[in-house]
Amino acid sequence: MTLRRPGAIRAVALSLATFCLAVSGLSAVKNQSLRSTPLMAQLHRFSAPDVPTLSPSESEVAPLNWDQPIPSNLPGKGLAQHPMLYIGEGYNKILLVSAGKIIWTYSTGAGWEYDDVWMLSNGNVLFTRMQYVAEVTPAKKVVWRYDAPPGTEIHTCQPIGLNQVMFVLNGLPPKLMVVNIKSNKIEVEHSLPAISQTDQKSVHGEFRRVRRTAQGTYLVSFLQMNKVIEYNKKFQPIWEYDIKSPWAAIRLKNGNTLITDEQDVVTREVDPQKKTVWEVQPSDLPEEYRYQNAQSVTRLANGNTIICSRGGNAKGPQLVEVTPAKHVVWVLWDWHDFGPATAVQILEDPGIPESPGQSEH
Repeated sequence: MTLRRPGAIRAVALSLATFCLAVSGLSAVKNQSLRSTPLMAQLHRFSAPDVPTLSPSESEVAPLNWDQPIPSNLPGKGLAQHPMLYIGEGYNKILLVSAGKIIWTYSTGAGWEYDDVWMLSNGNVLFTRMQYVAEVTPAKKVVWRYDAPPGTEIHTCQPIGLNQVMFVLNGLPPKLMVVNIKSNKIEVEHSLPAISQTDQKSVHGEFRRVRRTAQGTYLVSFLQMNKVIEYNKKFQPIWEYDIKSPWAAIRLKNGNTLITDEQDVVTREVDPQKKTVWEVQPSDLPEEYRYQNAQSVTRLANGNTIICSRGGNAKGPQLVEVTPAKHVVWVLWDWHDFGPATAVQILEDPGIPESPGQSEH
């Protein structure tokens, strides 16, 4: 039997304690990271054994038909650049990307159109399908659905906590609504201005984005009326900005508003005094990375901006990420697996999506 000296035992014990503290520290850092980026902690659920390839609530869509090569030497890491939730109004399949691969899809058949999508901190996915707004689990179980009444359309939605959903019914008149998805009680219902109160043909183009801000106000993009109006909780206008065809407007944490002008293909950040503080359009970028049109836009925590484009019938990229200096750092140009880009949610960015304002940097 070999006897160890007390000093050696203490040294071994100290080394073991140091190792345990280091492991504990790494675990704490990892846990803190997952708490600040809650969506990353949900990704494993989308590839679990109980997730069907096609659930009873799904309807398969026709595959994309694109046999051209992806342009070489594109900036960034391709699909590995960001974990993301991706939709487009011309291809009714929601795509979830992680570690450079499509790990989950949700299909809703032929017809029009996807416009808005969110992953919540509980892993559920909320989306609009023009004819309805719905929430599904990672296992593709529908937990809530609201069908648009005849003559109306739904293009925008937003989770308010885990129990409420805000959406707009394009219609005559259009209505902003907040519904409790547990009780199905309508908690807010308010008519909005529109270019017409009688022309059914005007309904489709009324709204694509409405957002509730961290202050509880409503930021409304009037696509046909060429203006963005912010309303307080009593629906009194408190801020207004004139711009052609505003497809989307989001309120940033710095108090500025980031707006996408679909007609002029301009993404513009304005301050509360309506002064332009930043703007980007295709002509600002190298010709080979110029997108054909712009719909929604995402501002990342690092200050970069991602523009979503319908791509011009596969003649341009779907996603372009630029720095504040307008340097292109990532381009997604893949018409084999991805349709047009209407909206993208970057899952590694911090914030709880259902807390208004947390996901807008």
